[in-house]
Amino acid sequence: MGKMQKLLNDPIFSVGGSETGSKVMPLKEAVSRYVKQGMMIHTCQTSIRWCHAIFNEIARQFWGKRADFTLAGISMNFPHAVLVHGGLVKKMITSYFGDPYIVPSPNRVFQKAVKEGTLEIEHWSIYTITLRLQAAALNLPFLPTHSLLGSTMEQDNKKDLVIMDDPLRAGEKIALVSALQPDLTIAHGWLADSEGNAVFLAPLGENIKGALGSKEGVILTVEKIVPTEILRKYSHMVKLPGIYVKSVSEVPFGAHPSGLSRAGLDELDLYSEDYPFIEDVHQAGKSKDSFQAWIDKWILSCSSHEDYLAKLGHERIQRLTGQSNPESWRVNFSSLAKITDNEKYTPIEMAMVVMARILVQKVKKNKHKTLLAGAGIANLASWLCFYKLKQEDYSLELMAEIGMYGYVPCPTEPILFNTSNFATCKITTDIPTIMGLFVGGIKANCIGALGAAQIDQHGSINTTKMDQDNVIVGSGGANDVCSVAKDVVIILPQSSDRLLSDVYYITSPGKNVSTVVSTMGIFEKMANDSGFTLTGYFPSNEKNLEKIIEKFQKKSSWSFNVGKNLKEIKPPAHDELKMLRIFDPDRYYLGELK
Repeated sequence: MGKMQKLLNDPIFSVGGSETGSKVMPLKEAVSRYVKQGMMIHTCQTSIRWCHAIFNEIARQFWGKRADFTLAGISMNFPHAVLVHGGLVKKMITSYFGDPYIVPSPNRVFQKAVKEGTLEIEHWSIYTITLRLQAAALNLPFLPTHSLLGSTMEQDNKKDLVIMDDPLRAGEKIALVSALQPDLTIAHGWLADSEGNAVFLAPLGENIKGALGSKEGVILTVEKIVPTEILRKYSHMVKLPGIYVKSVSEVPFGAHPSGLSRAGLDELDLYSEDYPFIEDVHQAGKSKDSFQAWIDKWILSCSSHEDYLAKLGHERIQRLTGQSNPESWRVNFSSLAKITDNEKYTPIEMAMVVMARILVQKVKKNKHKTLLAGAGIANLASWLCFYKLKQEDYSLELMAEIGMYGYVPCPTEPILFNTSNFATCKITTDIPTIMGLFVGGIKANCIGALGAAQIDQHGSINTTKMDQDNVIVGSGGANDVCSVAKDVVIILPQSSDRLLSDVYYITSPGKNVSTVVSTMGIFEKMANDSGFTLTGYFPSNEKNLEKIIEKFQKKSSWSFNVGKNLKEIKPPAHDELKMLRIFDPDRYYLGELK
């Protein structure tokens, strides 16, 4: 027994002291050593939106040089636009290529580069691009999906996509998406040890599969480098093994202007997203000169990330740190003073209220248990639906594609992915779980609520291209929702250039779209019709029904039927308007009251 006790006390069995190969180095050295011309760089978005410090360092080191990068990732936004503006990117492989905040909109830099022929965009849905990255990590040639069927992406991506008869279910089609293996991944995490074993907190977005499949591995930045014994305490949060990491650099605020949720790691001081900063970039990106001036100020004139933080200033950093508290939305109630009890309403407010009413009816009638909404006006309508049902003690689980399930929307913050909502989730997971299982799984009974740039008379929506040279923003998760959700409701402003007989680009097929709410009325598919019937119109000064219908026809390029029981829809109630305005006190989405 004595010999056995002595053996057990041998230091070799000690848990500590196992860090064997430090990969810690300054970020500048990591980029210089590992980022090479012509690489396909995977820009990892595991919970955070941007690993911004790495983008900035790549820009500094390659500015004015030939880089020929291909960027791959679920979403391309202003940090990617900096590299495109600098002539460093020849191609992007992504599902979304626009500005996400505050109001989702096209990115002028991308639009200009595509029109000039200096940038190619390979377009996928958010779920299928994660499948492609996962296939590479699993060393599989492809993975199957029901997304993309019937969309223009099916035609555009023939090199990496095969549509075939389902070999196990007669009469059905299946899509096989090929593996996508980047050369290098760049990522920002919460904590890591010196070997690069790293903590990432949910919701996990694309998760870490793309990083695990990268040929060269991962350039990693983190908020703090800690001893391995600390990571063992949080092993359930460690998502990236150090064996896949090339380098790790401690870069506090390395995601800014992204935010880092601290849900599950409360003792770590983190920070919220910096919406004013993001809006400043969005405005600067509207012209070549103003964007260059912004880049000069915030990137090229900063010799390091430390210079960048100094320019941000202590006060701003402290404010963003405080706002990372899940209850921070409560201090925003000062903004509620902006809310008016004016019974007047904008056309978009009317449309959102009506969409919420329709969603309530559909959820109760068809016993939907989950609802996934796209960003923007569809999202606010869905939140109103949620609270209407909550008042009736009817349970509905709200979901968001990045991995949010069962969340409760916080007042005063209309942004879909705001970090205050993270803390209210019943489950935080990732895109494959939400889009693959909870929207499209065998037992899923999900209803989708989406916006659209354009929609055709059969319900197919376009958010990708107006023509060959004019890009919009892409699919995001819209194609995945339209492909597999049990029902889909669309909301958009009504005009003849939005309601088209045929869209130029089918981002999302219309087979599951049952209802369209415009800023003038309601269109529904009746029985087995593939087209729409006008079933309701919004209040107006015009009382002649024939003239009302004529106005719909003038502001639509559709061929549509008119319902026998066409009715005027009731205007928004006071409580409905009040709730919408509590969500969006600054009226980013609600429009200006006149």
